[in-house]
Amino acid sequence: MSTGVGVSSCCISGKVHDGTPKGRVDTIGGLPCYIAEPKDGSKAKTVIYITDIFGWELPNVRLHADNYAAAGFYCYVPDLHNGNSLPISFLKNVEPPLKEQEKLTLAEKAKNTALIPTTLGPWLISHREAVTQPLVDGFVNAVRMIPGTNKIGAIGFCWGGRYAILQAHGPRKDANGGSQGGVDAAFSAHPSLVAIPGDFDPVTKPLSLALGTKDSLLSTDQIGRIQDIMAKKTDVPHERQIYGDQVHGFALRGDWSSEKDKKAMDDAEKQGIEWFKKYLA
Repeated sequence: MSTGVGVSSCCISGKVHDGTPKGRVDTIGGLPCYIAEPKDGSKAKTVIYITDIFGWELPNVRLHADNYAAAGFYCYVPDLHNGNSLPISFLKNVEPPLKEQEKLTLAEKAKNTALIPTTLGPWLISHREAVTQPLVDGFVNAVRMIPGTNKIGAIGFCWGGRYAILQAHGPRKDANGGSQGGVDAAFSAHPSLVAIPGDFDPVTKPLSLALGTKDSLLSTDQIGRIQDIMAKKTDVPHERQIYGDQVHGFALRGDWSSEKDKKAMDDAEKQGIEWFKKYLA
């Protein structure tokens, strides 16, 4: 169960990136899915993306998956929102680029701010843990059944970052004693709405975290508490990388026109790639 932390414009800030995704769309486990394949087509190192609230069609996440595929991973980006991801227009309206913000009138700014609780609040209720966790578990199970699949990693951003952490708990037992979900390693960038200690105490699989110092949804105190919990897990590989002056969403929706922000995005991407190279080998 999450903390119920309030949401803010920071949760939905960021830039839509330019570029043409190179992968394909298919259906896996009953869910539409973007697939980015490595050059050799090997599924030995598989990564499942758990996206932010903007979902599997956001160009940023598909371009990111293409980069992971180029690094040798077989990547799946499933639609875990059942066709109900928040539209890109919502991102642009609520947190447009700075130059566009400067042109807005006070009335336009007020209108955009009002969209946050009226749009995001109901969306989070519709996609609460009781709804989302079975979808994630089912997709992980479906991927494990695909011939050639060996180890699986989960990568999550923002809203999806929490579910990547939950997958690092390992398989869950269902009412019939069967195994549901659970991955071999996880990478979570600026996770939102996490429960501390509830989401971290049960972690049993290698977990890497990419966190920003200016994340409005994860305070310095909370980051410290997470580190204290993970430090006690001497038998579980883990790491925490802190990115200075980076806000919520920096690893996926940062501003490419800013050299500092672009470097943070690149470094976080490398962090995840190196983590999975080590623990999905």
